[in-house]
Amino acid sequence: MRAALVKRDTLAGVARELDLGASLTLGEGERKSGGHRRNSILADALEAVIGAAFLDSDFATVHGVIARLFQSRLRELPSADELKDAKTRLQEYLQRRRQMPPEYEVVDVGGADHARWFTVRCRIVSLDVERSASAGNRRKAEQRAAQACLDTLVPD
Repeated sequence: MRAALVKRDTLAGVARELDLGASLTLGEGERKSGGHRRNSILADALEAVIGAAFLDSDFATVHGVIARLFQSRLRELPSADELKDAKTRLQEYLQRRRQMPPEYEVVDVGGADHARWFTVRCRIVSLDVERSASAGNRRKAEQRAAQACLDTLVPD
């Protein structure tokens, strides 16, 4: 859940709500190129402001400030299970049932050099479940194969 909140886009969004960019002192190049609107700069600036507030006060005060800044986002946050990727959910599902972790294997790589396509097989030997999926990179193919296994093991 922390990762869903403490990421560049979210922090930059909070900084925008505070109009923090208007208060930044930037070099001439950054100013001319719109640095006060850049996500990376806004996110870093918000982190710095929160850190400075902590140094000037105490944990309880900063906790209250952060809670107010992020309250709408906290309410809209999906459950912890919904935030987990398919590989994590599959591994946790298997661990709860004292099963061995899944095995992932790249079974095919195709496409032109600039447009590779990976096919990955996810195998759960102890349950005799095996599913394959393809994507533009190995990680996405693994996620899709894991989701296919989950769909087989835990149908809606």
